[in-house]
Amino acid sequence: MSGAPRGDADLIVVGGGPVGLACAIEARLHGMEVLVIEPRDGPIDKACGEGLMPGALAALDRIGVDPPGSPLAGIAYVRGDARVEHRFAARPGRGVRRTVLHDALALRADERGARRLRGRVSALAQRRDGVRLELAGGGAVEAPWVIAADGLHSPVRRLLGLDHRPQAESRRRFGVRRHYAVEPWTDLVEVHWSPEAEAYVTPVDARTVGVAVLGRRPLDQDAVLASLPDLAARLEGALQLGPTRGAGPLLQRARSRASGRVLLAGDASGYVDALTGEGMRVGFAQARAAVAAVRAGDTTQYERAWRATTRDFRMLTSALVLAARSPFRPRIVPTAVARPELFGSIVERLSR
Repeated sequence: MSGAPRGDADLIVVGGGPVGLACAIEARLHGMEVLVIEPRDGPIDKACGEGLMPGALAALDRIGVDPPGSPLAGIAYVRGDARVEHRFAARPGRGVRRTVLHDALALRADERGARRLRGRVSALAQRRDGVRLELAGGGAVEAPWVIAADGLHSPVRRLLGLDHRPQAESRRRFGVRRHYAVEPWTDLVEVHWSPEAEAYVTPVDARTVGVAVLGRRPLDQDAVLASLPDLAARLEGALQLGPTRGAGPLLQRARSRASGRVLLAGDASGYVDALTGEGMRVGFAQARAAVAAVRAGDTTQYERAWRATTRDFRMLTSALVLAARSPFRPRIVPTAVARPELFGSIVERLSR
């Protein structure tokens, strides 16, 4: 990553993951000088389902990003012999490895002239007309505005005192993801429901599928797959590619999406769960809304836009997570099978 002079940006973005880079590209498209601070080098990986919904692809296209991957025609829910699927009505989605998505966004950010600085924010101080960020190991940077897109366990959210009360241990859910060298057998994202967890299977290229397992700890991916014999048979003997990645607890809440001249975007702004699979679509919409609020100098505008952008996501995902924890869990897939029009309408609403 290239260095940067102190305090010479219109906007500092903390976090160089997909949403942070989308913020940087968005700001550069409006002529703002942008500095991205990220402690990690190279493409950033994360335990996630890696399925980009049609709305996420449209958002990427708008900012000039077109990552390679595997076409996704829709979503399927599977439990034993019960299966329901919905194919997207308009355009397809795409399965994209997280590192490939990151590389595509980073290349576009560099093309648009966003500067990047390798570092970790250790403290911040706000004044009436700007924000000063102290960096671990020494040094500081300043800007009139900061967008923090620094992940599920956002250090900036904590520094601002915006962390919400943590969820009870018994209700926390986590995620584990692996890639397998196997030719995809479908052009759908398959969500396989076991008694205690869900396995998201996403084609990410012509020879690879990603399998993300979500559930409560202890979360043993091999044990979950063993409880899903049809999926286990598909993966039997397949070479695991790369390390196993984990994330969680998945539920994270923020008291507010802004404090002074600092805005929170992406997972840093709050995260419900991955059950509905449209986190990237929501994150890219937040990036656009956050930059618009910075340009307008109005953080209340961002809070309103954040609530509007995430309303369906929060309501439907929260309801599904509640059902998944309840005695109704075994009936989720059979109910979707019996009401395919309802399942399809929910998938369509979230995918856009």
